[in-house]
Amino acid sequence: MRPLLIPCAIAVALAAFLIDPGVRGTPGAFWTFVVAAAGILAWTGWLYAARRSSGEKLDLQLVIRTPHWMQTLAQGALLVWWGTFVDIVQLWAPMILAQLLLAVAVEGLFAWTRRGRYAIGLGVVPVIFSVNLFLWFTGPWFFFQFAMVVLVYAGKEFIRWQLDGRSRHIFNPSALALSVASVALIVTGSTEITLGIEIAQSQFIPPYMFLVIFLAAVPAQLLFGVAMMTMPAVLTIFGFGLLYQSVTGIYFFYDAYIPVSVFLGLHLLFTDPATSPRSDGGRIMFGLIYGTGVIASAAMLDAIGAPNFYDKLLPVPILNVLAPRLDRAANFLGERLPALIGRLQNPATARRRFATVALWAGTFTAMSFTGGIGDNHPGQYYPFWRGACEAGNERACNYSGVMLQNFCDLGSGWACNEFGVLLVALDRNFVGAAGELERSCRLEYGPGCENLRGLASGDERFAQGAAAFQRGDPPARELPIVLRGSKGPVRERDPDALRALGCERGWVAMC
Repeated sequence: MRPLLIPCAIAVALAAFLIDPGVRGTPGAFWTFVVAAAGILAWTGWLYAARRSSGEKLDLQLVIRTPHWMQTLAQGALLVWWGTFVDIVQLWAPMILAQLLLAVAVEGLFAWTRRGRYAIGLGVVPVIFSVNLFLWFTGPWFFFQFAMVVLVYAGKEFIRWQLDGRSRHIFNPSALALSVASVALIVTGSTEITLGIEIAQSQFIPPYMFLVIFLAAVPAQLLFGVAMMTMPAVLTIFGFGLLYQSVTGIYFFYDAYIPVSVFLGLHLLFTDPATSPRSDGGRIMFGLIYGTGVIASAAMLDAIGAPNFYDKLLPVPILNVLAPRLDRAANFLGERLPALIGRLQNPATARRRFATVALWAGTFTAMSFTGGIGDNHPGQYYPFWRGACEAGNERACNYSGVMLQNFCDLGSGWACNEFGVLLVALDRNFVGAAGELERSCRLEYGPGCENLRGLASGDERFAQGAAAFQRGDPPARELPIVLRGSKGPVRERDPDALRALGCERGWVAMC
């Protein structure tokens, strides 16, 4: 019965989190840790009594598998790089540790209860890292974070099928929990209880994030051949983005052809070798369908007014179910088109894996140098969207409003005034405009005060539309706010340097 000392020790460790003032001061988090520790002890006690009475022993083995340590290093490197530049990641680190502890206890107790043996290793680490690269629940709702961990291992334990004569779990464990949570949040309109949007936005802040993700994924691509999934998915999304831009003049994903959080999912979420096709042909189809699924999910989420950061999470379980069928489709095509597809019926040889990664590296390099991915996409900055709005694109006008509202919330009186004028121009929303102009005036922006007085006085010119409203340039003190893009705050404070930066980012009046 000595293996059961592990869940007992974990229960004690989880109880120790109650000492933390942040946990103790947040009832949702406090009771989450209490229930988790008590639940582990109760399950352990029941298992001890059941096995003791039957005389059956419990077995514990240490097994370190290559995919697990490789994924641990890749995802750990990304968390460290992200956390180096984003303070909230460092603050969240203890909660990741708590989830790792819970995962070991739950996985072990499931294994001992059902089979009497547990192969402990690093398997829990990439699973929990993967969950925490995409979704966090805030303090009062933290129990859902632990619920996702339990769902991960319940799904892995009970949702299985026979494949190639072996029992295998159907779903990518972390993706199943993330997808179930995503659907629940979308249906209930409860995204605000998470930091999902903040996670997706902040992952673009570290420099060279696309390159870091690419490099972190290379070892697994060389060893397991998953570049056969990543490259088709990337090219599908990128190709659609180019087509959408050529037709509409704006960007589908607003601030990138491929957002960083989606690029992360393309490398370290849907590429789990255990729940994806085995053949290269199946993997190519898997990648093409995933890329298409991300685009369709983003469009659907936009249509229903839900945040589109869920786009990379929703398609994965569907693809996991399709994985064996895609292998069969590859075999079917290989039999009929052997010259084209015959070699792709089987898993890649080492030579083909290296060739695929080399091709993907060349594609990534070309995309980086041509601006397809990288830190300086023009869609990050307001002038692009203002120009597209003035050209008559309604979607650009809506996104311009979002950007102006964000700048206004950060303290830009100029942005508050511009947002008020935009509300009048688009919807003749004089009531909403008055509120924004009042904020502009409180922030001591002169044109905002003049517009507010004119609107309050009943001047007929203001009732006729946006043309009568005064507009101007952002004052120097507000340039660090309005010049920012998706890469985060502007640190520069010298006026000349700020104007040069503004010129570089599309503010023609600053050139």
